[in-house]
Amino acid sequence: MKPIGFWRALRREPRLLVRIGLWSVLEAAPAFLIGHAVARAIEDGFAPGRPMIGLGWLAALGVTWLVAAVAARQVVLAVAGVAEPFRDDLLTHVVEGAVRREPARDSAGVARAGLQVELARDAFAAVVTTVRGFAFTVVSVVLGLLTLAPQTLALVLPPFAAGLGLFLVSLPALARRQRAFLLADERLSEEMTAVAGGLRDIAACGLGARTARRLGDEVGAQAAAARALASVTAVRTAALAVGGWLPVVLILAGTPWLLREGVGAGVIVGALAYVTQSLAPALGGLVQGLGVSGVRLAATLARILDSGPPATPPASRISPRTGEVRLRAATFSYGPGSAPVVDRLDLTVREGDHLAVVGPSGAGKSTLAGLVSGVLRPGSGEALIGGVPACRVDPAVRVLIPQEAYVFRGTLRENLTYLSEPDADLDAAVEALGAQALVADLGGYDAEVDPAALSAGRRQLVALIRAYLAPASLIILDEATCHLDPAAEARAEQAFARRGGTLIVVAHRLTSALRAPRVLLMDGAEVTIGTHDELVRLSPLYADLAGHWHPEPVS
Repeated sequence: MKPIGFWRALRREPRLLVRIGLWSVLEAAPAFLIGHAVARAIEDGFAPGRPMIGLGWLAALGVTWLVAAVAARQVVLAVAGVAEPFRDDLLTHVVEGAVRREPARDSAGVARAGLQVELARDAFAAVVTTVRGFAFTVVSVVLGLLTLAPQTLALVLPPFAAGLGLFLVSLPALARRQRAFLLADERLSEEMTAVAGGLRDIAACGLGARTARRLGDEVGAQAAAARALASVTAVRTAALAVGGWLPVVLILAGTPWLLREGVGAGVIVGALAYVTQSLAPALGGLVQGLGVSGVRLAATLARILDSGPPATPPASRISPRTGEVRLRAATFSYGPGSAPVVDRLDLTVREGDHLAVVGPSGAGKSTLAGLVSGVLRPGSGEALIGGVPACRVDPAVRVLIPQEAYVFRGTLRENLTYLSEPDADLDAAVEALGAQALVADLGGYDAEVDPAALSAGRRQLVALIRAYLAPASLIILDEATCHLDPAAEARAEQAFARRGGTLIVVAHRLTSALRAPRVLLMDGAEVTIGTHDELVRLSPLYADLAGHWHPEPVS
């Protein structure tokens, strides 16, 4: 896993940092010019009765604001170029960790981690934008005051530094309490999800009062964390008052002294413009940006990285000697208190066997595919591949293709061979699955693939070729041909049957059952296995399914 961090993300693209800096100079130009423009407009234009000169200075300031608006847009684009790779690093960390930890056991946790990545990306971009804008604005204001009226720096900088220091000192406490609030919020969310999934069982067992008390405790904990966070955020208001508005009071109170020092009234107004229009808003932006986005970034990043790399190291993966699949009293349910989707299932699929799995929607077919492939782990019982728990089997041993096939940006060759050797016989696989037209239409193996431009059927065909080329001894097709026409589906399943190895097909059409030597019929807790003809005789449900099926030509 590559290291992930704020500074690493910034250092990755020095060219973008230079670009951000150059555009920031232009964006901060009004912060430097505003005091000079106001002072000169008053003292050289309006006060001596030359309004055109005064208007000219104000017009120059307006032009500078237009230039700053263009620069601000470029800054946003450059910051996005830094933030997106940062997001990709975090997402890679989450996905790699989740896959090795068998994420299907906590899909809600994976979804929360994905949301946290998006929050971290947005907070990262906000922090970079805010801190950069603050730094360039402060430098511009200091240079402006230094060149306009150096005496005013003694009235502006001490309270500004005090307000900034007060805010920075409060940041660690803000970060701790923000993190505590996030944890309390997650615990409440987890508890609510668990309760929502088992409401029927809670009511049936008379556990309503106990459950309500437990939820009440979590709600109270979250409320306490929110109050603690709010009490610390009050420091931000004090910091802004000291650093942003006390300098205004001091300049006004020090006006007699400034006049004795030879500072004109127009210059004093210009100094006030520096503070009220540039310095105070910059401090307010920093207080808001770091106090909210910065603290959120620190807390969220800690939560993402605390999830850590997967607990199961690659070395613990085992390559079984055979591709035989065996389930022993395997039971699986989604969430505590939920009825089992697979209930004490015993099943053996010998190496080289071809099994079709059929049944009504929601009968547990995809759950079975997840158990066999090791993506899901049984709550009780065992799911074995070659005698090894499926969750510990080397991923190279089995391939699971779900209904929504995955295709990534890259060449067609990369998409087809990333589970196999680069010198794999592509032509033979393409011919076996009847995909010559697909390869020709895309422009050959070295053509770039745009996943969004491919139909669902073509994405499935790419995934099927990829699985066909893989060295896996176990192939699980979970409605992986549902977007193909019947002839293409038949050709694909026949190709995998001839390929060798163990084949399990979660059937989309009943024709898949006709092509398989054995058929597993799932209907909740009821499971029946046999040949097509046997199931027609033994199972009214299967006979009903077959009765509503109209034969299609099989090539």
